Amino acid sequence: MKIAGILRKTRKFFSQYEPSIEILVSKNALIHNFNEYKKKYPKLSFSPVLKSNAYGHGLIEVARIFDKEKAPFFTVDSLFEARTLRSEGIQSKILIIGYTNPKNVERSKISDTSFTITGLDQLKEISKVIKNKKTFHLKIDTGINRQGILLNQVDEAIEIINGNKYIILEGICSHFADADDANETFTKLQIDRWNEIADIFKNNFESVKYYHVSATAGTYYTDNVYANVARLGIGLYGINTSLSKNLDLKPSLEMRSVVGSVKIIPEGEYVGYNITYRTKNITKIATVPVGYFEGIDRRLSNCGYFKIDGFVCPIVGRVSMNITSVDVTSVPDVKLGDKIVVISSNRNDINSVEKIAKFANSIPYEIFVHIPQHLRRVVVE
Repeated sequence: MKIAGILRKTRKFFSQYEPSIEILVSKNALIHNFNEYKKKYPKLSFSPVLKSNAYGHGLIEVARIFDKEKAPFFTVDSLFEARTLRSEGIQSKILIIGYTNPKNVERSKISDTSFTITGLDQLKEISKVIKNKKTFHLKIDTGINRQGILLNQVDEAIEIINGNKYIILEGICSHFADADDANETFTKLQIDRWNEIADIFKNNFESVKYYHVSATAGTYYTDNVYANVARLGIGLYGINTSLSKNLDLKPSLEMRSVVGSVKIIPEGEYVGYNITYRTKNITKIATVPVGYFEGIDRRLSNCGYFKIDGFVCPIVGRVSMNITSVDVTSVPDVKLGDKIVVISSNRNDINSVEKIAKFANSIPYEIFVHIPQHLRRVVVE
């Protein structure tokens, strides 16, 4: 009873709590992007990739949006993510694309969930410990040389799978190493290798329903690849990494915060740790309660931007753990509690995720997934 009471009080607190930071996730943008890929590549079905907290957008929030979209399966990285989805009532089929300990494969009772075999050693161990029928996707290494069965191990893998009645092979998959590069040489080599392997499995396994090699960037090569599914990751969230330039994608995340303080400081004063910024004039500085713990890359120190009421506000001084300072001299009547756009959902803004990634010498993926899970995600239309 004491625990139940604590939970009730906690829920009541958070229902009344006004956070200083919110992550707005656009349902319309996500559905639009999903449909844009279906329209562009009608021969494929698309699996929403929900790993890493749905690329920072919120695992459960995004899963609920797509649970009614009849995707072939959701792609997650871990057994933990799959369990989280089921505990929140998500009904769609799940594929765990990352490595799973063979003992955990055997123990798992999560419904309608398939595991990926990521290497020959793992397959051998699964074959030893499995005592109940489970469905699997076999990952083939066509050249990225991370996970997957090597090409010269395929025959041995097939022999092991055929010799174990508990291993039900439902799919085969691979991953491109360089599909976003204008030089297509290596990707075409991978495609040749994949198509050859796909033929082997097509002719030897009636149980294989899913053939998928493409992540978002690889969809560009759809007409050349034997596949019926693509794993839609960064493209689902509105970022086009492929060579195809005629996709109408809409960024689906915006991060907002508030002004935590405002002060006027004289010319020649320093701002922030390590005194990396010095004012050249009388300057109005606002602090914002976001820092590198909240996903604001420290590399944005003295080179990134936030926006207030459409005004561009340069980040000044070091981004610290929970505070970022911005120059708001150009913003009239700025005051405590004013809303600030930290990451804009408008790709043309100077603080869009794509421009932030360039300022930080990084990629949008990293900016997204560094937004911590505890920050409130709010699904908007």
